[in-house]
Amino acid sequence: MHRRAGIAAVALGLAMLSAPPATAAPPGETPVGALPGGFLWGVSGSGFQSEGTSPDSNWSRYAASGKTRDPIGTSVDFLHRYREDITRARELGAGVFRMSVEWARLEPAPGQQDPAAWAFYDEVIDAVRAAGMRPMITLDHWVYPGWAFEQGGWRRAEMSADWLANARRVVDRYARFDPLWITINEPSAYAFQEMQVGGLGPAELPAAMDRWVSVHREIYDYIHTVRPDALVSSNVAYFPVAESAVDTTFLDRIADKLDFLGLDYYYSMSPADLSYANVFSEPWRASAAPDGLYYALRHYAETYPRLPLYVVENGMPTENGATRPDGYQRTDHLADSVYWVQRAVHDGMNVIGYNYWSLTDNYEWGSYTPRFGLYTVDVKNDPSLARVPTPAVDAYRRVIAQGGVPGEYRPVHPATRCSLVDAPASCLRPAG
Repeated sequence: MHRRAGIAAVALGLAMLSAPPATAAPPGETPVGALPGGFLWGVSGSGFQSEGTSPDSNWSRYAASGKTRDPIGTSVDFLHRYREDITRARELGAGVFRMSVEWARLEPAPGQQDPAAWAFYDEVIDAVRAAGMRPMITLDHWVYPGWAFEQGGWRRAEMSADWLANARRVVDRYARFDPLWITINEPSAYAFQEMQVGGLGPAELPAAMDRWVSVHREIYDYIHTVRPDALVSSNVAYFPVAESAVDTTFLDRIADKLDFLGLDYYYSMSPADLSYANVFSEPWRASAAPDGLYYALRHYAETYPRLPLYVVENGMPTENGATRPDGYQRTDHLADSVYWVQRAVHDGMNVIGYNYWSLTDNYEWGSYTPRFGLYTVDVKNDPSLARVPTPAVDAYRRVIAQGGVPGEYRPVHPATRCSLVDAPASCLRPAG
């Protein structure tokens, strides 16, 4: 999960200018059937956010510079507790375990590989496979080595060659295990995040995006050279109202180099609910109306009909585990979200998987306050870093075992009247 600053303001402005009148009826409540047996259920996480004991990187420097609310510290110490967390994912019944292989850990100095770091990722992937799960490996989850930052990061044209050299090493080592691949996590959010913390200036964003397009296309081809049957994507951070415009900068330019479309969906918007403005300050106050997930999936099913769809991230934040201001419970949000995935499949969309963000609470890019975990971890106040199961653990276990929510299930959260998630279509064509 990631802060959505910058684009959020654009989306709000577009919403006010282009929103249809709030007269369209809310979606109906259609019974749903179980998802097919081959459907992929998983959990998502990332290296920097959960590993702790972070090596020198752009983000360890941001966190140490006073630009973030909390220092990173140990995070939830996945570095040393990965086996127990992988066991927790297995006990859910998950079949996919999303992780990142951190370049900053692998190459602490230019041209110098750290054998212990490679051994760590070898052990993590072995443990994931031994648990009967398939790795989903993210090559770039917004973090790169401190030495690359010193040289200018994505301001430099040469950064692309350095990035590709590392990515090819990762592919060469792990392609034989047939992971699902994510090349660059949420490029649009990556760009605005780098701009917020000083990695890029506004005028430098277009060139950085061009470089991400180029390295995605190149590593896509390389992965398929090493393993022709690989499944490769770059996941989209879905921004209500603005996504079609945002996609022109990256997704539309790499769509021919995708084997599935990865979707990250969290927040909703409507003319009567503009709480999306809280996303980058107090995300637990932003609407998490899950029917928007249906509209985001429909948007991509219609825009890229050849591509299977995979919900790579979906979840809901609380403030330090407290009850949300809207009273929405994690168990209900999870079940409601799965309902709308089932509705999408019922309506003919080729959705092949769903990952929950996240297995445990973690470092949300500057703060430990937003909590997304199935297991909550009080990093700031509990030195033991105990994983405390939320009720959503049992809820997700039941969902996976049953292949979704039961046919008679009806969403707890009321359907949005005139959703703006995919405006104007989501308002004018409500799911009925």
